[in-house]
Amino acid sequence: MRLCFLVEEQYRHDGMPVDVIRQLRSWGHRVDVLRPGGSLLRLSDAVAAGRHDAWVLKTVSGGPGLTLLEAAAGAGLTTVNDARAIRGVRDKVLAAVTAERHGLPVPVTYAALRIEEFAEVPEAAYPLVVKPADGSSGRAVRLVPSPDRLADPASRDERPDGGMLIAQPYVPNSGTDLKVYCVDGRLYATERCSPLHPDQPAVERQVPLGAEVAAIAARVGEVFGLDLYGVDVVLGPDGPVVVDVNDFPSFRQVPDAVARVAWAILRLADAGGERPLPAADALPGHASAALPLGGATGGDA
Repeated sequence: MRLCFLVEEQYRHDGMPVDVIRQLRSWGHRVDVLRPGGSLLRLSDAVAAGRHDAWVLKTVSGGPGLTLLEAAAGAGLTTVNDARAIRGVRDKVLAAVTAERHGLPVPVTYAALRIEEFAEVPEAAYPLVVKPADGSSGRAVRLVPSPDRLADPASRDERPDGGMLIAQPYVPNSGTDLKVYCVDGRLYATERCSPLHPDQPAVERQVPLGAEVAAIAARVGEVFGLDLYGVDVVLGPDGPVVVDVNDFPSFRQVPDAVARVAWAILRLADAGGERPLPAADALPGHASAALPLGGATGGDA
């Protein structure tokens, strides 16, 4: 197979996707790497030629990579994840509306251009968790305890682009977040310290996945049309609450994550973007003959 990875500068040396690219090449597949925002791209060569079996995106939210992925999808090429699905979760305003409309357990969400506008939120809804509507990796997430603290320097919106902010009532919890990853139709649960509780002891480990959380995580994939994704869940006093959804996350603590993600990409590419049937618990070397192999390796990771 021939694959094209869109990798922005922030992830140039990150294990996801660099190690996945190496794994795919070691299996004999051709992987080309484009760096949107870091070099001149001739679109007729990159997209219109249609030389790749699938395009894979690993970029920051709001970066130029998603536009290129959407261009590839518009040209009829396979993308992993589906470009429309990625747009649906990277815009957290849209994601919140979609999740609530489909009955997923999400907090009430408010949106504003300036943090001062959240003063109109009922005081009973405080403390509020405020974050950029296109944020990722816990960037600029802050806890505002009361309306009078919106003016505190630590709460101020520092975004020069004037982008949208969202705010949600804080869900009381133990100080740890549950991150559920989906790879090739399988779910893996990990626990990590919440960015809202930096004073908590550092913890990151795989944990058992309860049936209720598993059902919610699987439903997230169905609602948003995602195949490779992560769901941030907080275990609140009234049960699990979904606080974020990410396409192509880090997959930290997932056993054999690199090989599993690489294998999932191949299966999705082979299926032409449609969701393949659940796979046997096997990786290339055991069951790879079912997938076409590419020619010589190439590209620059």
